[in-house]
Amino acid sequence: MLDLDMLSPSLARFVDEQLITEVLHPIKSGKEATVYCCRAHPHTGAEYYAAKVYRPIERRGFKNDAVYQEHRFELDKRLARAFAQKSRAGRAAQFGSWVWHEWQTMSRLHAAGAAVPRPVTHEGDTILMELVGDGPTPAPLLRRVRLAPQEVTPLLDAILATIELLLAHDVIHADLSPFNILYHDGRLVVIDFPQAVQATRNSNAYDLLRRDLGNVCHYWSRYGPVPDPDALAGELWARFLAADL
Repeated sequence: MLDLDMLSPSLARFVDEQLITEVLHPIKSGKEATVYCCRAHPHTGAEYYAAKVYRPIERRGFKNDAVYQEHRFELDKRLARAFAQKSRAGRAAQFGSWVWHEWQTMSRLHAAGAAVPRPVTHEGDTILMELVGDGPTPAPLLRRVRLAPQEVTPLLDAILATIELLLAHDVIHADLSPFNILYHDGRLVVIDFPQAVQATRNSNAYDLLRRDLGNVCHYWSRYGPVPDPDALAGELWARFLAADL
């Protein structure tokens, strides 16, 4: 069992709220956060949860946050100025926006039926969510999986359908790759949404969509011919603009 006070005060609050009983081990450590396997409290009906604890903003890995943050503060002009000036208030708002934005995006997409982990709650620097895997063993990242021949086409179709579903709900993942797609029991689950952008409001949206599709098609190209990602992006974007998704 890990020391909660050393990890995040939010995890201790999850214990107090009878959501988890202990933090067992780290699952994944990335550029913006570390994900831990937690034992769920018996009354939740779950066995295990995943807790994503964000790093402080000065230790985050994204080098060009402004690409993803565009329009996030437009309803609060004071915070927008603070963010632009990189003041202390701006950095605090920036940090909080990543956690809240991922929570809100996952909640919307899960409700829409997208293949994302079920979000449970969020507090401070931490999001608690479904642990995708078998017991305390998390599902592997797609980059570590060799697909069976009979899985290749159906799973490519599935991830392209997920990208389309996200876009239909005005969301572009904006960092999609085999590093943030899980493989579990023959299905794919998309994770990591802090950088996701609103397609209707981000001026980089189409380029980010093209990049996501390019990363996906590049991975699947190891198994054989794949669609042209730029053509896919163009078709999806045209349908999105025509409200035909």
